[in-house]
Formats: sequence, structure tokens, C-alpha cells
Amino acid sequence: MIRLCRSEEVDQIFAIINDAARAYGGHIPDDCYNTPYMSGDYLRHEIDDHVVFWGFEKDRQLVGVMGIQDVRDVTLVRHAYVATANRGQGIGGKLLSHLHATATHPTLVGTWADATWAVRFYANRGFQLVTTSTKNRLLREYWTISDRQIETSVVLADARWLENHPEEASRIALAKR
Repeated sequence: MIRLCRSEEVDQIFAIINDAARAYGGHIPDDCYNTPYMSGDYLRHEIDDHVVFWGFEKDRQLVGVMGIQDVRDVTLVRHAYVATANRGQGIGGKLLSHLHATATHPTLVGTWADATWAVRFYANRGFQLVTTSTKNRLLREYWTISDRQIETSVVLADARWLENHPEEASRIALAKR
């Protein structure tokens, strides 16, 4: 069952994020990987910054989380994680479909470039990688992250965003040839 996460579930959200983020070890730059991956203070900061977490509940237990955040004219998918023991069951796809359907604006996703499984996950669900120059601009415009994270990340856009940016859609199409 997909539902809004409750304020008293912050510890569970924290546990899921940090369990799932262990997959980044050895893939993302060492200077970007922390243990825990996301601190409790940073998670609370994200919630205070209007990241709304949705969860997937299985057998009365939260096993996956995904955040959504409206920033001006776009909706960002933020912090998408499924507990290691529950991967491969379609939970992430169901959460993404639900959040994308409720998005009020064109949707963007940022993730680590070397997390190829995450990039593939979004690409398999209709999101397209934007060009490097557009990625750099979007990450600076809509996210609050370090220059190092900008350098080592990618952005994927949904069809609505690409419809509003036909010049970028053309560049993407040319790059695929």
C-alpha cells in the first residue's frame, strides 16, 4: 500500500534510506559517500524544506520511501529508496508511478551518474537524461547540492518537461543517433 509517511516515521525513513544507500559504496566517489549516507539532521532539513515522503507499506511495515518536492515550476523526485530485503519486487516502480501521477508540474530526477541501476530505473519508466550543460543548470537552479555532487550527478526529465523544452528534446534526440 502506498501512503503518505507520518512525522513519527522519520526513524524508519532514515533506516530505509541508509540501508538502501549502502548500494552506492564503491560506485559513487568516496568523497561523496558517508556513513550513514544521510544524517538524521539532513533528513529533517529535507522535510522542513518541503520534501514530502511517500511510503510503500508491506505487512504493516514501511519498506520503501520516495520524496517529492515542488520547486517553482517543476516537481522533483527526491530520495527514492527501497529496503535491501525488499528490492526487485516492483516497489520503487509503484512509488514512482504514484508520485509522478500526482505531480503538479513537469518532473525532474537527479541521481548519481555512476549509480547506473538508478539511471536505468528512471529511463525504463520514461524519463530521459538531459544534456550535461542542461544538467548543470538544472542542478544549480532547483537543487541545493555541492559543486562536487553536481559534477558527479545526472538529471532525467519526464515527457512534460521535455515538451516545454523542445530545444533540449532535440539535443537529446541528436545525441542518441
